[in-house]
Amino acid sequence: MRFTSEDLLAAAALVHQIVPPTQQYPWPLLAKHVGCEVWVKHENHTPTGAFKVRGGVIYLSALKTREPNCKGVIAATTGNHGQSIALAAKSLNLPSIIVVPEGNNPEKNRAMVAQGSELIVHGQDFQEALEHAEDLAHEHHMHMVPSFDPDLVKGVASYALELFQNAGKLDSIYVPIGLGTGLCGLICVRNALNLKTELIGVQAEGAPSYALSFASKKPVSTNRIDTFAAGLATRIPDIHAVDIINQNAARVITVSDAEILRAQALLLRDTHNLSEPAGAAAYAGLLKERHLMSHKRVGIVLSGGNADIANVRAIAGIDLNSDDP
Repeated sequence: MRFTSEDLLAAAALVHQIVPPTQQYPWPLLAKHVGCEVWVKHENHTPTGAFKVRGGVIYLSALKTREPNCKGVIAATTGNHGQSIALAAKSLNLPSIIVVPEGNNPEKNRAMVAQGSELIVHGQDFQEALEHAEDLAHEHHMHMVPSFDPDLVKGVASYALELFQNAGKLDSIYVPIGLGTGLCGLICVRNALNLKTELIGVQAEGAPSYALSFASKKPVSTNRIDTFAAGLATRIPDIHAVDIINQNAARVITVSDAEILRAQALLLRDTHNLSEPAGAAAYAGLLKERHLMSHKRVGIVLSGGNADIANVRAIAGIDLNSDDP
């Protein structure tokens, strides 16, 4: 999957009609914990509180052009992809149905309904919700929106373009991996701009499908998921994303739920920004590899800020006295 600079700029211009560019800031207190300059890409500041809305804008715009008589769209999600499709569908006056697994973040569910989507709860995890969504799409003759697609990647790549244009030369960037659109977007922009920045994917220890796939050099699925980071909770990786990541990323690492929660607490205390668990995974990865990043210029993608109330209470309970810089 390759895009030219012209492709990326055109997609970004379309994204920015609905999603204003987000900021990227160097945070000195975060830097003191890791011994390097830390730039945070604030995707928690989009209209849906997460980066995926960018992909939804491009995907549905292209769909409307290809299929002007489309009856509506269906997607499966744990929240942020669904919010993306709900907002983009509403902007195009398209009906949307979103399928989520049982126990999904209630605040994200409410947000999707508020955007005008019909919400259906089905299955124990994302994979079961996805399979049910595919059945519904066939039954109702609606378009099934995938969670990974070149148009989604092209839209998401707009955040990478903003980061590279505004933060200057970065030695490394850490980015969380759910199904891989965020990292693939960064890869496409870095390659189009002929940069040498190393890109590191971060997964939860309890959902390591892409880390296993990177190590094995082929797609590897897992039988179960054991993480509170819903945005990282993928059992079956996308084969196309695996191919792109395995060929272009420096590595894919894993972090524990405890490390993610501590990173959430540090981000909240030291930048006053709330991150959801997946959104804090990149900083957790940098904390884990700080011995490799000394004196470098490093970016982290705070991919979303949609933490639920229970998670916020858990963050507030973390003792950071030993983490004072």
